[in-house]
Amino acid sequence: MKEIKNIVRSRAQESSSAVEKLYITMRHLFNRGFYKPMGVSGDTLREALLSLRPEIYGTIAEEKIELNGLLYVIERLPIGIEECRFINLTSDEGYSKSHFTAIVPPKRKRNCYRIDDEQMNVEITRGRSDIYDILTHLTFIFIESHKIKHNVLIDETGEVTRDWSKLEQAVLAGKKLNLVEREKTLSHTANILGRTFAEVTDIYDSFGTAEKPDRFLHVIYWLGKLALEEAMGGPKRTVTFSPILRERLGHHIHGEIWATNIKQVLKENDLINRPIHIISANMHSVMNSLFATHVHKAKFKDKSDFALFEELSKSGAHDLRNKVEDFAKQHGMISLPDASGTNIDVQIFDTAKIDWNKSAFPGAKIEAGNQPVIIVMDYAFGEQAYETIDELLKPFKESPDKRTFLNVVSVSIMGKAGILEGGKGDIMIPSAHINEGTGDNYPFENELTAEMFEGNDIPVYAGPMVTVLGTSLQNKDLLKFFHDSTWGVIGLEMEGAYYQKAVQSASKIRKSINPDVKVRYAYYASDNPLETGSTLASGGLGTTGVKPTYLITIKILEQIFNL
Repeated sequence: MKEIKNIVRSRAQESSSAVEKLYITMRHLFNRGFYKPMGVSGDTLREALLSLRPEIYGTIAEEKIELNGLLYVIERLPIGIEECRFINLTSDEGYSKSHFTAIVPPKRKRNCYRIDDEQMNVEITRGRSDIYDILTHLTFIFIESHKIKHNVLIDETGEVTRDWSKLEQAVLAGKKLNLVEREKTLSHTANILGRTFAEVTDIYDSFGTAEKPDRFLHVIYWLGKLALEEAMGGPKRTVTFSPILRERLGHHIHGEIWATNIKQVLKENDLINRPIHIISANMHSVMNSLFATHVHKAKFKDKSDFALFEELSKSGAHDLRNKVEDFAKQHGMISLPDASGTNIDVQIFDTAKIDWNKSAFPGAKIEAGNQPVIIVMDYAFGEQAYETIDELLKPFKESPDKRTFLNVVSVSIMGKAGILEGGKGDIMIPSAHINEGTGDNYPFENELTAEMFEGNDIPVYAGPMVTVLGTSLQNKDLLKFFHDSTWGVIGLEMEGAYYQKAVQSASKIRKSINPDVKVRYAYYASDNPLETGSTLASGGLGTTGVKPTYLITIKILEQIFNL
């Protein structure tokens, strides 16, 4: 009889299983309507996240508190959420017309409303990816809160350490701390967190805001306080999903409103029958690439275009940016701030109104009477990319009897992504998108090639890229498998497969756009999750991302203008 081999799963297989478990569990909890993250219903989420140990959450599986991961998450959740026992995920249900003030997290566009001392409502208008993102972040901070509780609770009677009492005293005093008071409190906090005094001092200011400079202490205290109350038999924190959200999700409600608004503007400006080029990018790179060098030629005549773009990207450059925007509006740009709830702003460029001698592309080869229209849409979020592009590529229903098909010539995507070889600011040119967890894959003919970007002092990589469930769910083992195996993946992002799925279905199956529509994908690296200290939690790109952003934008525009 053959001896049965002892089969051992690799870390990559365990990680893949954990991602799948998280995905299935989150969908189950959403359908159920509520769950208690630190109760029995939240067990599977916590276990899967601890099994996965994503890079962005650093020391999540250790006793000490993870500081960089906590900062990353707190910047993407509304201010005050750490105080709330009830977190309610809702659709757009009219809170914007109430007395409640919208709280928008600094690093994530989503409207949140503090209902009372105990409840925070978070509006979900960007699809399922938004829910996965929030639930993963909440699971992480609740795990960290129980680590704080474990470090300060002495016995079952509720006695706590002296360090905790001192932190509580400082936070509840409700006044701004002077240097001596702050350093005393930080000394106690470092003990609570299992971190050095230097570590907590270094990250302290990153948590602060102008109104709440001592927010770091506030976050740690409230996370620990609610966990302590749970441990002493008090009510558990609860996440709920509103009935309206559960009813609406997946029906493209916000995407349809968004796309119809754009088509209505195209119709009103007599642009709907012209050749259309769609670009997913930010709200400045196309506009600046077209007009900034002309508008600021006197001031920056001795500097390179990229030096000008860096100046425009700085936080205090409002006047410089406003001049470019005003000029663009006089020369064919229509600005459409979002009113649909998708949080995706749009710019429309009518190239017939551009004076090419007053642009950065004086040699543009544009056929008279057939000048292209460029629709620039801000970044979508995960699955929202499918919802928005799918709706945008549908014919415009002007009346029950009349449909107008759009003449979409190209779809271009310029985005940020994690890189698996190379570093921040490098460029990636995908040849296919692989959807993590499903095995779905989308090969395509990319009009952009690595050779086009050579000679600009930026490393360029070409190959397949993986579209992940969430950037916060990645770990080294899984990414190394994708990179080292025959998949040969060069990077990871969250939208590519969804964009391509929408383009393929519209062009190859539904025939609502040209079957030979051109696609262009290029990404610049925001982080390298395989390098310790180079994950998204290590901080932003700064000006490193300016050159690749504009280089990609200019290459896309050169193809549209036949240069």
